[in-house]
Amino acid sequence: MDWVLDCSFALSWTFPDERSESSERLLKNLSQESLLWVPSLWWVELSNAMRVGLKKKRLSEADLTLAMDHYGSLRIQTDFAGQSDYVWRLLSLTREYDLSAYDASYLELSQRKGLGLATLDRALASAAQKAGVKLALRHLS
Repeated sequence: MDWVLDCSFALSWTFPDERSESSERLLKNLSQESLLWVPSLWWVELSNAMRVGLKKKRLSEADLTLAMDHYGSLRIQTDFAGQSDYVWRLLSLTREYDLSAYDASYLELSQRKGLGLATLDRALASAAQKAGVKLALRHLS
């Protein structure tokens, strides 16, 4: 099964204090064919989280290498939406659900692709639930 993967969910596979049963379960249930869709900003969020993790000594260089190898082994598909109609869709979601544009990009991608959302972000999960988007947190529990 394919999912839209937000950074909070992915980072729970790297940082032990952020682990969750749902994220571990999703990882175990991925098939060889499963795609994890991400908006292009996901890579920026991931890079920043890794930088902060190193700076705050939550990650060692070896941990970073293992984490990046792990992400590299997943079938992550980057979505490069970005036309003016995309901006209008994001703005609409930010206003309707009081989300940042960053979080709205995950919700928009889930809606456009008709896929469930894997997030540990409470505000985003709440907005997704209100929007009728399936959540990995509930689906895998």
